[in-house]
Parts: sequence; C-alpha cells; structure tokens
Amino acid sequence: MPQARKKPPDTQAPSAPGTAEEPEEPLVGLHNLAPAKGSRKDRKRVGRGHGSGHGKTSGRGHKGYGARAGAKDRARFEGGQNPIHMRMRKLRGPNKKMSMPFEPFRTHTQPVNLADLEARFEGGASVDLDALRGAGLATRKGIPVKVLGRGELTKPLTVHAHGFSKSAREKIESAGGTCQLIDA
Repeated sequence: MPQARKKPPDTQAPSAPGTAEEPEEPLVGLHNLAPAKGSRKDRKRVGRGHGSGHGKTSGRGHKGYGARAGAKDRARFEGGQNPIHMRMRKLRGPNKKMSMPFEPFRTHTQPVNLADLEARFEGGASVDLDALRGAGLATRKGIPVKVLGRGELTKPLTVHAHGFSKSAREKIESAGGTCQLIDA
C-alpha cells in the first residue's frame, strides 16, 4: 500500500470540525510503479488444451497447406485462384516498347521546367537540345524533351523542344520568347 505524505509535526494545525482536509498524495517509488492497465498482454500459448481456446489444432485449422509444419504465407499466392502474374499477358523481352511492366498509355519524355531555363540561360538565348544538354538538362539521348510550366520566366528565350505544356507556352510567349516545335 502506498505511503501517504505527512506534513512536519510543527506546521500541522488541528483541523476544525466540519472542514474537509485535503487528500494526501501517495509517494511514487520503485515499489509502486506499474504499467498502465490494459497495456500489457500475456503471450498466446498454443497447444495447451481446449480450455485455452488455442488447443488441439493450435489455431491452424484442419489439414491443408497452412496446417503443415514450415508452411509460409507465400507472396503472390491467392488461395488457389489464378494469380495476377498468370492472368496478365506475356510480352517477352526487356526493351520492347510493349513489354512488361504494363504501361500502354505511358509517354516517354524528358521534362524541363521553366524555373530551370530561368536559372541557366541569359535573356535572348536560343535554347535547343544541345544547349539543354550543355546546361545539364535533358541529358538522355533519343528521348523527346517536353517543356513544363513550373516556375516563372522573365527573359525572352527562343526554346526548341519536342513538346510544350499549355502553361509553359503561355509563360514563354508572355515573356517575349518563342516556342519552336521539333519533329521527332
């Protein structure tokens, strides 16, 4: 039982009849520390009789793959139904346009944002693929370049690219520049 804190004897005043005395706080020490109620649980002990709720088959059910020793929940296993990697079409080769992964609507372009053009080029410059590659932008060869509208442009630039987003075209032209489309 926790001990109660007592006031020193010389400062204790006799309490008047009918007045409530303030409750005394218990001392906190190693002897009365305990985890919060409900925060700790006993571990599940299987195979200890049917009264435990986990007896006989030990929570594994009857027969089947999951009841065997060493059974694992295999990734990709869908309970015997035809799994997704077998339902999808098979397209061979790692570098064919239509081979896995299945991305029929993906377009392969290199993005270049207006903020990058603003930081790397002077006003009135002609920005073509070689200039972009020299500035460290659009460095992958053979992949079309698309200019996107993130950031602001204050300089007039002549930009040559395979594609422009609507906002990029508006911002380039409002800054006094021009957009030149390259045929791929």
